[in-house]
Amino acid sequence: MLTLTFLGVGSAFAKRNHNSNVLIELWKNSPAVDNQPDETMLIDFGCAGPMALHELKERAGFRYLSRDGKINYRNIQRILVTHQHADHIGGLEELALTNVFVLGDLDAGDVFKPQIISSMNILVNLWDTSLKGGLSPLPGRYAMLQDYFNIHALRPTPTGYRPYILADRYEFDIFATDHVRIERKYDWPSYGVEIRDLRGGESVFYSGDTRFDFEAYEERMERSKIIFHDAQLHEITSPVHALLSELRTMPRDIKKRAVLYHYGDDWDHPQFAFVADEFAGFAKPHHRYVLFE
Repeated sequence: MLTLTFLGVGSAFAKRNHNSNVLIELWKNSPAVDNQPDETMLIDFGCAGPMALHELKERAGFRYLSRDGKINYRNIQRILVTHQHADHIGGLEELALTNVFVLGDLDAGDVFKPQIISSMNILVNLWDTSLKGGLSPLPGRYAMLQDYFNIHALRPTPTGYRPYILADRYEFDIFATDHVRIERKYDWPSYGVEIRDLRGGESVFYSGDTRFDFEAYEERMERSKIIFHDAQLHEITSPVHALLSELRTMPRDIKKRAVLYHYGDDWDHPQFAFVADEFAGFAKPHHRYVLFE
């Protein structure tokens, strides 16, 4: 079984529902039977991620994430990074430093290094422009990204990237998203994820951060049993997320499978009551969604 739990469901500036990062869990049986999953993966870990994970670890079924009242980061085995905005990578410094200096022993060589997964253009810039300032100094030397993480760079193919395979069954296929344009579409690295069950043949769509780009993703969404799509609730002139008004133009059968996330703090205003009827609803923080049985 594979499950997805939102640590938070909010936009970059949301205060009520933390950042939109998710925890993927692989279960031999199910959360009802097993005390903890066999495999774990975060899709992004933003600046509000540590607080969200701190809250999640106290909930029934997630206690394996707690160690003496603190977050047990050793039970986060891998992180897939979709892009470099702070609400998606801002928690990585705490995760890395905790593994080295709180849960590990640097002098004894006892340091747990989770796998970090993304395209090479993100991984190189992730260190040089985002993490190096806080993570490079170690006692007596300067560190590199591989001092904190085992690096898995997804290999490019003629049509995208070679998927990441989890437990020889679940395929994580990243695809470019039209998030922020510098000069042209897709010129700043940002990705969504299609998750496939290679045994059962089903798939799930996770948009990542993107402008409305239905034609580019229509085929992926049509074949997905669940669609998780980011949503900008209010009209703005230069959106970097899919506007709710644009998402409403999608075919009805796709909307009914679409769970909206990355939304603002006023999501529960009566003006958005139609979302529950028109879509699969707003994503719920700390709720386990079963992706594949």
